[in-house]
Amino acid sequence: MSTGSGADSAPAPATHDSPSAPRRSSMFSSLRIRNYRLFFTGQVVSNTGTWMQRIAQDWLVLSLTGSSTAVGVTTALQFLPMLLFGLYGGVLVDRLPKRPTLLATQSAMGVTGLALAFLTLSGHVQVWHVYLAAFAVGLATVVDNPARQSFVSEMVGPGQLQNAVSLNSANFQSARLIGPAVAGVLITGVGTGWAFLLNGLSFIAPIAGLLLMSSRELHVVERAPRGKGQLREGLRYVAGRPELIWPIVLVGFIGTFGFNFPVWLSAYADDVFHAGAGAYSLFNTLMAVGSVAGALLAARRGTARLRVLIASAVAFGALEIVAAVAPSLWLFSLLMVPIGMFGLTVNVTANTAVQMGTDPAMRGRVMALFMMVFMGGTPLGAPVVGWITDAYGARVGFAAGGLVSALAAVTIGLVLARVGGLRLSVGWHHGHPQVRFVPRERELATAA
Repeated sequence: MSTGSGADSAPAPATHDSPSAPRRSSMFSSLRIRNYRLFFTGQVVSNTGTWMQRIAQDWLVLSLTGSSTAVGVTTALQFLPMLLFGLYGGVLVDRLPKRPTLLATQSAMGVTGLALAFLTLSGHVQVWHVYLAAFAVGLATVVDNPARQSFVSEMVGPGQLQNAVSLNSANFQSARLIGPAVAGVLITGVGTGWAFLLNGLSFIAPIAGLLLMSSRELHVVERAPRGKGQLREGLRYVAGRPELIWPIVLVGFIGTFGFNFPVWLSAYADDVFHAGAGAYSLFNTLMAVGSVAGALLAARRGTARLRVLIASAVAFGALEIVAAVAPSLWLFSLLMVPIGMFGLTVNVTANTAVQMGTDPAMRGRVMALFMMVFMGGTPLGAPVVGWITDAYGARVGFAAGGLVSALAAVTIGLVLARVGGLRLSVGWHHGHPQVRFVPRERELATAA
């Protein structure tokens, strides 16, 4: 999910499967490219296993400890490596060939799942084993995430980048529909160990897909040579571009305070509604329904506008506040759908806007910074949110996360408007109230 920093030069006519062929925009246009189809298919399988492990991991920790704080610590440990080493992972990705790098990281995550399965099925699992496994997956993710996102541009080229970014998110969230449901059945039926086992085996699919790809059809980007100051160079690059830095700041706030769903949803299922693991899986599944809808709408939209990002972030935070006070299980469950849709819209829109505005040579470092801020903030936010949830209840914890997200969106929206020379315009359009940002010159012309 990279950038295309300039307009594409007009390519020569190409075959139907050629990665460089310009295509009429459609919701699934990037799937015409064979290499991307292989990648997409492998990710469907491994993402399903990943969601199974996430549900099983959270429920296992809650069962062993009875503590929402412990669930928050597990989540924090999984994302802590991204916070500590994320930028260095981006430097490595800009230097390394992407496909061999992904073969290594995907294999490492598969082995971790199998190890956790063995410990759980043998009856020897302890909380520290889960903590260690979460941290190990986090270490692999430091390199895997920017490598996967950068590799998308090599598979599809700049012309299909926007579509492929959105479909990747739809892929991940579609797996979220299946993974939690299967995990819920396995946990209640045969235990968490089988979910870990299936996750470990699921990595066979993306590894096979990577091995079957055609190297000749890849848009290989020139790798950055080893050198001093590459990390500082990446930071300076982002700092000098408001269209990059402010979306990254926004997803940092939302990732840190608004996306702590393992903490909140497990607490709602166990403590608020007393409905068990089945309700926890249901919450995640319904959120995934909304997330898939948000991703497919983004793929169809074809553009990543900052006003869509800000509006979606405000709606996301407001819906979390509403869900926090939902009086019944069915109403809380239904609210997971729009929360998932707006949350995913925030993620995809920010991701695409940042990638499309970044030079390809800087892509690994910029996307590593994006993922470090988005995912790396969780180690800071998850234990705090877990403590608030334990001390004051799940409703207060959920509402606090939504409030921070909404306030951050409004503040950054005003900053972006000021940087872009925009003003807030309130009026009527076809008999309906309309609130939007318009150029200051237009405001002055209207006044004149």
